[in-house]
Amino acid sequence: MRTLFLQAPTFDGFDGGAGSRYQAKREIKSFWYPTWLAQPAALVENSKLIDAPPHKTKLDEIRGQAKDFDLVVLHTSVPSFKSDVKTIEALKAENPNLKAGLIGAKVAVDAAGSLAQAPAVDFVARNEFDFTIKDVADGIDMSKIKGLSYRNASGVIVHNEDRPIMTDMDQLPFVTSVYKRDLVMENYFIGYLKHPYISFYSGRGCKSRCTFCLWPQTVGGHTYRTRSVGHVIEEIKYCLKAFPQTKEFFFDDDTFTDNLPRAEEIARELGKLGVTWSCNAKANVPRETLKVLRDNGLRLLLVGYESGNQQILHNIKKGMRVEVAEKFTKDCHELGIAIHGTFILGLPGESKETIQETIKFATRINPHTIQVSLAAPYPGTFLYKQAVENGWLDVENAELVDENGVQVAPLHYPHLSHTEIFNSVEDFYKKFYFRAPKIASIVGEMVRSPDMMKRRLREGVEFWHFLKERQSSAKAA
Repeated sequence: MRTLFLQAPTFDGFDGGAGSRYQAKREIKSFWYPTWLAQPAALVENSKLIDAPPHKTKLDEIRGQAKDFDLVVLHTSVPSFKSDVKTIEALKAENPNLKAGLIGAKVAVDAAGSLAQAPAVDFVARNEFDFTIKDVADGIDMSKIKGLSYRNASGVIVHNEDRPIMTDMDQLPFVTSVYKRDLVMENYFIGYLKHPYISFYSGRGCKSRCTFCLWPQTVGGHTYRTRSVGHVIEEIKYCLKAFPQTKEFFFDDDTFTDNLPRAEEIARELGKLGVTWSCNAKANVPRETLKVLRDNGLRLLLVGYESGNQQILHNIKKGMRVEVAEKFTKDCHELGIAIHGTFILGLPGESKETIQETIKFATRINPHTIQVSLAAPYPGTFLYKQAVENGWLDVENAELVDENGVQVAPLHYPHLSHTEIFNSVEDFYKKFYFRAPKIASIVGEMVRSPDMMKRRLREGVEFWHFLKERQSSAKAA
């Protein structure tokens, strides 16, 4: 079938792609590549990928192309689901013969509910969906496609048997060829990565059992399944030719450092190519491995610290000791490896005191930059199950964002309200960034680089707008 893969327009500036850990509008406008749409698109001949948000593509423009396709596949999420269904309805109004399906964690864990809520949707692909979507696009009878839930000719919802999880990850073609064909790389921007950047996965799954983390609990699994080193390096070589303007490569694996020998092997190959790269890492990588990675082009690690309180880390099954994270961070500082640290407020066990403890922890270990998110109980996660069972989640907050796509504080506790958790994000950012040493560091960075000067000034303006929006949301609540 002529197939359109679509990240639909929703909220202005909304980043809903699979690379986004929290589907929301950012404090600084940021867009990850739609890697999990690009992967099945790479499997389907004559397909097209439209990533509407970063390209500012409006629904009317997409509707104008509806008759050019037989099949449309959208990546959806809890915050964007209603809007995505409306997009499908609009496309089918233009082309009543269009088949429409959804992929993503939202439908992976609630296929029946998703189809029941959206009569315009013909099917959803559960869990790891790449070859399920290829089978649909190839015209295979839906009753014979593993991993598919669909509406049959009588309108009855049918769930086929599960598709076995992939083990040979090298059978997946390069996603970056789809980036080259359909996307404008300069439209993808992440505040802590060099611009323009390229990101993709070298493996799927994560060994950790963090209760809040969406992808391992819904799609990727808890086994780190990896592409061969040679396959990864061949994609990097392709990118060097196809995207010569690339300043940095980012490995979006949930935890690239889950397999240390492999990480070192890839690093040594990257070192031969002279590329700058970064990745997601857990705060327990030994110094000797950090040095190997640094010596072979590693510039930055994206590290999920989550909290500075040990009991909260136990509560979320982080598998991390605060003192280990501190030593790791000290090693990175000494080796010259930058860190973008991510923190989450409102996790089980949170209190006014633990919030301040985490803020003090962050200022003490002093990552180069930080991101502060609100605990988001996505369906399919253990955190969601806990929240429902304990009454921490209210129905009105179940979509996890407000009417503008900005994260809300969906959880509350007897001793800690939604508003207190929500307001603590602004307090965190101010106490971290409005310190004399941090301001001096940022100013020094700007003085040394005219490009960084422009970038930080733009980010500063966006950040102030973000704080004003949050204050408006808080007053409305």
